[in-house]
Amino acid sequence: MPRLLLLLMLLIAPALAGAVESAPAVSPRSRVTLVAEPVAVPGQTLRLLLRQRLAPGWHTYWLNPGDAGQAPEVALSLPEGATAGALRFPAPSRFPFGPLVSFGYHDQALFTLPVQVPTNAVPGSRFRIVAEATWLVCEQLCVPEEARFTLDLPVATTPRSDADTPLFTAAEAAEPQPAPFPASIGFSGAQGALRLTGLPGAVRDAFFFPLAQGLIDNAAPQPATLRDGTLTLALTRGESDVPATVEGVLTLTDAGGNRAAWLVSATPGAMPSAGMPLWQALAFAMLGGLILNAMPCVFPVLAMKAMALARLSGAAQAEVRAHAASTVAGMVLSFLAMGGVLVALRVGWGFQFTAPWFVAALAWLMLAVGLNLSGVFLIGAASDVGSQVVARGGHLGSFATGALAVLVATPCTAPFMAAALGAALAMPPAAALLVFAGLGLGMAAPYGALALAPGLARLLPRPGAWMERLRQGLAFPMYGAAAWLAWVLAQQAGADGLLLLLAGAVLLGLAAWALGLHQREGLRWAAALAGLALLAALALLPGLRPAAVVEPTADAWSAERVASLRAEGRPVFVNLTAAWCVTCKVNERVALRDEAVRAAFARAGVASLVGDWTNGAPAITALLREHQRDGVPLYLFYPAGGGAPALLPQILTPGMLLRLLPQPGSPA
Repeated sequence: MPRLLLLLMLLIAPALAGAVESAPAVSPRSRVTLVAEPVAVPGQTLRLLLRQRLAPGWHTYWLNPGDAGQAPEVALSLPEGATAGALRFPAPSRFPFGPLVSFGYHDQALFTLPVQVPTNAVPGSRFRIVAEATWLVCEQLCVPEEARFTLDLPVATTPRSDADTPLFTAAEAAEPQPAPFPASIGFSGAQGALRLTGLPGAVRDAFFFPLAQGLIDNAAPQPATLRDGTLTLALTRGESDVPATVEGVLTLTDAGGNRAAWLVSATPGAMPSAGMPLWQALAFAMLGGLILNAMPCVFPVLAMKAMALARLSGAAQAEVRAHAASTVAGMVLSFLAMGGVLVALRVGWGFQFTAPWFVAALAWLMLAVGLNLSGVFLIGAASDVGSQVVARGGHLGSFATGALAVLVATPCTAPFMAAALGAALAMPPAAALLVFAGLGLGMAAPYGALALAPGLARLLPRPGAWMERLRQGLAFPMYGAAAWLAWVLAQQAGADGLLLLLAGAVLLGLAAWALGLHQREGLRWAAALAGLALLAALALLPGLRPAAVVEPTADAWSAERVASLRAEGRPVFVNLTAAWCVTCKVNERVALRDEAVRAAFARAGVASLVGDWTNGAPAITALLREHQRDGVPLYLFYPAGGGAPALLPQILTPGMLLRLLPQPGSPA
């Protein structure tokens, strides 16, 4: 035993050279002492340390202990005239335990405590310090501990030359320093973001520890994006109110694994955005809306568009202008209505497709439009064709065509559109709605051209019998859209949901047949049957529920999985998709499943992860918001060795993916 004690003294002596340490408080869980500089100098600051050495597996807590825990406290009894400052805490670490996350320290924790020695302290006298300390240590269970420490220091006219010991140096180095770069923070609903500008170098990992308890969800991931020296850290709002000033510690780990901690203070404001100016967001929105006309998800509505344009060819210019304006109004007002919902609820583009009942209702609508075009019943069209067809269609039909085109376009995200949407939802409501209006104007541009120059309608084929054949033939894209939506619902709600959809489709077919009988033969019972069948179909909608969540597969995205793969030094490709996203499926077929791409990814050791947003997973919604996107697809490529991810366009090609990787024969 004497030899063991001697060895322990030899091990700690270098760290304590020039310092005074109290008798220890020892338990099976911890060894705690009070350490001080060797002498007290009148009028100067005396440094104290509460030194905690913890047994393996045990930890203690930071000032904000997180979801559970208690920070250490020290109460000092000092000579008359002496004052003590606040206990200073080193930068903390995270300790997950089930669904909870705490903030604190393992192995050793050094808490500094400054004491101001009075100017009238007499050299040669003694400066007695008595400290009452309490702390909590936890492993599988938590144990509160306490101790009383006493130090009796000489008062001297000058400090000792060896007072700056390695122990005090280590303690001060572990404390966070004031951040040298500007910070801004904001929250919108359940989401928030912390932004810092002027950061030098790459950042491999970042985490924000707020001083206020309950401000954020401590267990939620904090995905970071670094662009041109600006770091944006996504936060998830907790249950407590946002204070007037948000303070905390931001830890940054660079590509070499070096960790730095900074004290951050910011006045909450608008949620930090991508900073895209309004004029640029409007330009992107109009261009994206125009391209949206050529996206696959709009193809089913081409039937109604083609019929509407054909009907305008034989009308007077005033009639052409009025109907074109009605279609433009339908598109623009529908985008404004959808934008109002997105801004109010802070949900993503295409959010309605995450609800199985909406997918089923839209599938039935597509089926009903197809049955109408096939002539089973007549709404918004006449049985004859010719110059009177425009008048019979009515402006309400033109408006509805525009509104339906917007509704079915939401599974797609056109180029330029995602950036505009992401910027819009970080803007004030009025500016955001202007961007959505720009999307509507872009999509309605072909009809807007007819409204401004109605003479263009003369270039269209003249109305005739061919329109009836076209109308019937264009029913089949609507049936195809209904079949695709049935497949989407099967992914969301499983076999039981698909059964309800098909049962509703049978009832809808019965309603259409009965309505056609009533229109052709005037049978009242047929009209009643149509109404009852339609009500029976609608009654099935509340029974549609998302299917039970299955265990995640090896390639399923999670923030933890990304962090684990990056810690191994592997490049990671993240594909955020949804079963109802037509753009996503086209990209998968054209680019992601390309043999050359798959071989190159395998050769480079790229880990491909898929985030499924079919049912609106909140974690994926947070990742979309972090990258200023409010809909899928989103593609991220994390390079090997750390660094911010590359954000890929919404439309992929094999060449884009291959350029992410070092080519054979080139330096890695």
